[in-house]
Amino acid sequence: MGLVIIAVIVILLLIVISMYNGLVNARNKVDNAWSQIDVQLQRRFDLIPNLVDSVKGYMKHEEEVLTKVTELRTSWANASTVGEKAELDNQLSGALKTIMAVSENYPDLKANQNFSELQEELRNTENKISYARQFYNDSVTMYNTKLQVVPTNIIANAFNFSAREVFKVDSEEARKNVRVDFNN
Repeated sequence: MGLVIIAVIVILLLIVISMYNGLVNARNKVDNAWSQIDVQLQRRFDLIPNLVDSVKGYMKHEEEVLTKVTELRTSWANASTVGEKAELDNQLSGALKTIMAVSENYPDLKANQNFSELQEELRNTENKISYARQFYNDSVTMYNTKLQVVPTNIIANAFNFSAREVFKVDSEEARKNVRVDFNN
């Protein structure tokens, strides 16, 4: 009888350890997924000064867009939460859409080799950011689900695991297509 009790205790202990390790693995996957977004967003921010320099001569009347892009790049270093970085990313995406839309009206700029290469780099980076966001959100959803379902929620509460925030577009403005009007 004593061996059965010991066996049950060992099995329960192994189950608790397994659930705890599963939560730690899921949390680490979320952290890794966030770092991948961070890497790609930083890559985009590193490309921006070159893009701005290429476009400056053509966009004198759009100086505010270039200034905003520079300010957003500076703000990026001070942002610490997923929400803050998501908001900066949304604002930057809108500014970059404006720059790309403006470039359509300048054949000389579109033909510029440096601008074309930067535009392609940004396009590739945007694709990587999109994939990294999706992977992050999938990881967060899986992790948060583990925190909410029985019996892992008991272990999660006992060891103070907390839910993570998904990366989302909060602004309706960021969802809209950019319209550039040169008549103003």
